[in-house]
Amino acid sequence: MPQPAAAGLPANRALWDERARVHGSTPADRFYDVDAFLAGRQTLYALERRLAGDVAGKDLLHLQCHFGMDTLSWARLGARVTGVDFSPVAVARARDLAAEAGLAATFVEADTQRLPESLAGGFDLAVATYGVLCWIGDLAAWMRGAAMALRPGGRLVLVDLHPAYQTVASLDPLVADWPYGGGQAHRETVTGTYADAGVVTEAQETVQYPYSVGEIVTAAARAGLTVAELGEHVAVELDPRGLLTEGEDGRYRLPFGDSHLPVLYSLVAVRP
Repeated sequence: MPQPAAAGLPANRALWDERARVHGSTPADRFYDVDAFLAGRQTLYALERRLAGDVAGKDLLHLQCHFGMDTLSWARLGARVTGVDFSPVAVARARDLAAEAGLAATFVEADTQRLPESLAGGFDLAVATYGVLCWIGDLAAWMRGAAMALRPGGRLVLVDLHPAYQTVASLDPLVADWPYGGGQAHRETVTGTYADAGVVTEAQETVQYPYSVGEIVTAAARAGLTVAELGEHVAVELDPRGLLTEGEDGRYRLPFGDSHLPVLYSLVAVRP
């Protein structure tokens, strides 16, 4: 059974506090180029932009927003944005980044498994992307929170690492050492960050939770959401974990025999 929501919070918050300090501060950072963002670079990928559609004039809630680059990219597309993250360091940095970029945004420090009631029914869209649910001990509570925050007719747009990809530890040789689903807490001590392999940080314990596609979709349905679209994506714009090789077409794929396994999944679910 999945673990209580609070089981990994202190350890994971410490990890993400440290990452919020480090990300965007080194020349070799793969994901967080703050100078380019401030110069106008769009940080969102085509997949989430397609699924969200035209956000101009809409109220958008960004769950697990980190230090706000994607949240503020939605603001540049015309959305009225609110970002939520459990890291006080990330939230403080996001507010500073919004001020520096001259963009209107609200940032809230909160656990996405226990969203404040003040957010209830306030949003046309709830968006969460890339490295989301593996940090969530109570998947049902996360989905209920997303549903609670939406207005009737509002949509959840979730894009995340596919559970098949998360099982893979290495490609050559192919080693799988992570469960496909189940929600059990897995503890690991990490140093460094996915954003820059050359960065070494103080050792931090993490607690992560594997969920299958079936468990994720079921949680959305049990939260009262209607699934409108479920996608499994084989050729993607980014390599979230740094394991894949970029193809001649600029896309990343996870080879499996003569075929490929999905790297990402996407879910669009509607509050009736």
